[in-house]
Amino acid sequence: MIGMSKASREERRQGASLLRGKFLPDSTYDERLLDRRGSTEWLHMDPWRVLRIQAEFVEGFGQLAELPPAVTVFGSARTPSDSPDYALGESLGRALAEAGYAVITGGGPGCMEAANKGARLAGGVSVGLGIELPFEQKLNDYVDLGVEFRYFFVRKTMFVKYACGFVALPGGFGTLDELFEALTLVQTRKVTSFPVILMGTEFWSGLLDWIRETLVGTGKISPVDLDLVRVTDDVDEAVGIIVEADQDRQLGLRDL
Repeated sequence: MIGMSKASREERRQGASLLRGKFLPDSTYDERLLDRRGSTEWLHMDPWRVLRIQAEFVEGFGQLAELPPAVTVFGSARTPSDSPDYALGESLGRALAEAGYAVITGGGPGCMEAANKGARLAGGVSVGLGIELPFEQKLNDYVDLGVEFRYFFVRKTMFVKYACGFVALPGGFGTLDELFEALTLVQTRKVTSFPVILMGTEFWSGLLDWIRETLVGTGKISPVDLDLVRVTDDVDEAVGIIVEADQDRQLGLRDL
């Protein structure tokens, strides 16, 4: 057997990792932790980001775990306060609160503010889950419980985990992102008894036509997948869909 030099056999364990050769560090984690000198680049390295992500999950779970049954409402941050869409969002927030649901939004202005406003003025629980953006966007004044996130995917988890339904008011890329995220989770049965409702039939009709004609028409999704989304202009109908699905879910849990 060909022998190996002592230097080539040197190794070090670092947690679950085994390091040899050129991967051997010239100092230990304790040394680097306790050394006040040197670069602060470690703050931006991936292992540190993992801890920051973990901390965001812990904070979100801790703040939201004791919410009453909740509904996530999304819509454009650019909706002016004197528009019909804003009025629709406010009416929806009020009706959800009166039905006993907390209202969760992205915490921003526009349709999100409208839903938070309706919930708060009705005496309900108004929640805003904000996100760090390159441009300033503070939580709106109608949020009673606000949590700010660095990472979109952590925030998305909170939107779904603590909600029993999802309502999309007219909106842009952010609203579409959340909409299709929710639809994918329902389609793949990652979440069950989770209604997805689009409010504003005129606004959403073009997208639904494209889904029906192009996605279903070319076999990209099944015809039954169209049943995963409900469309209405009526606030009472939207709340009724959520209540019915919530009751079915509770019955299913009791039957387990």
